Amino acid sequence: MALFSFPLLLVPFAIYNAIAFLMPGVGFTSPITSIQMASGSVWSMTAGDMLIAFAVLMLFVELLKATRTGARNVVDHGLSLLLFIAMGVEFILVAQAATSTFFLLLVIGFVDVLGGFAVTLRSAQRDLTIDTLAR
Repeated sequence: MALFSFPLLLVPFAIYNAIAFLMPGVGFTSPITSIQMASGSVWSMTAGDMLIAFAVLMLFVELLKATRTGARNVVDHGLSLLLFIAMGVEFILVAQAATSTFFLLLVIGFVDVLGGFAVTLRSAQRDLTIDTLAR
């Protein structure tokens, strides 16, 4: 239950910062693996690609969490908003964050915030309609 009030997108954000600040020689654009496709072409996956794929999976879980109701939901949305603001500030002010990988993490955080609030408002509207019809 404790994970429900924890913004899961903090994990890819922390991974990005750990790599960018603690391992300056490691880049997000160098290929990690390559796979020979049936078409004959080679598909290369970079560290940035893997981090974005992981962040999208975390976004899916965050959107599932947004469908809950209760006080924890408000805390979760607030923490997601704070994380998005921190990511935006870092993107603007920190040189190591001025990459397309970090920008895509920022966009994923934006979708998390908007999606969470949209789901919450929609469910509140539905609850209000049900209460009105019950009277």
